[in-house]
Amino acid sequence: MTQNIIEILLVEDNPRDVEMTLRALKKRNLANKVQVVTDGAEALDFIFAKGKYSSRNLADGPKVILLDLKLPKISGLEVLKAIKSNETTKIIPVVVLTSSQEEKDLVESYKFGVNSYIIKPVDFDKFIESVGELGLYWLLINKPPV
Repeated sequence: MTQNIIEILLVEDNPRDVEMTLRALKKRNLANKVQVVTDGAEALDFIFAKGKYSSRNLADGPKVILLDLKLPKISGLEVLKAIKSNETTKIIPVVVLTSSQEEKDLVESYKFGVNSYIIKPVDFDKFIESVGELGLYWLLINKPPV
């Protein structure tokens, strides 16, 4: 394992949600290796080691992607579709963490291969708890292919 492995890729454009997510992960001691990107284009660059991330080794993570659906430049659904249609990246667990309660978004996410779909709780404490449990599950409990 190299030092640069990113365990969690957080794809979120709302600074408040980024801060709350990082706080929740930190509370569970899971915030050491988190990369935050704020739009769909940057997410794809990071995931596929392109653009400013071209020096990144594709083998160095992420172990899980927390993906908002409503993103600037490229939508979360398009990012999900790109991840799950690529042989190298399709095994990375993707958790949609969104405020969207639209049935269409839920159905499309599962059609494209999302591993989990979670609606962000409005209540701060519930949000912190949900994200903390997500991190624990995907990083410590879940057994991914190697």
